[in-house]
Amino acid sequence: MSTLGNIVITGGASGLGAATVEVVRENGGTPLVIDRAKPKSDVEFVEADLSDTASAEAAVNELARRAGGRIDGVFTAAGTDACGTLDEVSVADWERVVHVNLLGTVAVVRAALPFLKQSKGTVVTCGSTLGIKAVSDATAYCAAKFGVVGFTRALATETAGQIGVTLLIPGGMHTAFFDNRTEQYKPPPDAKLNQPEDVARTVAFVLSQPPGCEIRELVVCSSEESSWP
Repeated sequence: MSTLGNIVITGGASGLGAATVEVVRENGGTPLVIDRAKPKSDVEFVEADLSDTASAEAAVNELARRAGGRIDGVFTAAGTDACGTLDEVSVADWERVVHVNLLGTVAVVRAALPFLKQSKGTVVTCGSTLGIKAVSDATAYCAAKFGVVGFTRALATETAGQIGVTLLIPGGMHTAFFDNRTEQYKPPPDAKLNQPEDVARTVAFVLSQPPGCEIRELVVCSSEESSWP
């Protein structure tokens, strides 16, 4: 696998984002992390709340400055959820899911675009199996992730020949994503989930492709994933 260069990773302090930080390092790349929490790893890091567009854009520009004006890739791993029926979830919580997962993704990609065009770099957005399969009690998350799918596909068309664009659709993983949920919304003890490190390796594989050779979309899930197909 070729050296990955400077890779902006949102949500890089935990879960899939943190796993991707380590895989990028293993492959000679330099992770540039945006998160609300400080990463455990010693990496370039800017604290930002992705529900705030201006904050997200400023974070990208600051990391680009620290990296000498070069960004070779972006992976939008940051995400949040608010489980419950539409009339149970507060307006603030529902809208935050859309702001972080969809609008935060767009803000980071928009800010990174001039740098990516210069480097012929690659964007990897993080969708979800619930971005292509709708379920009850997840209207906010499905709306946001369906939006990420549409955004990514449109972006790939819009920037063809200029940057690489890949939609990653991961299934459930063993991360802290489910920790704060009530029991009814947590995976059962026998749920088949992937390790984030394994999914992160697929992100690195995408980022290592040469300009003009693109993996447009990939689904990475346990062979017994309940939400796929």
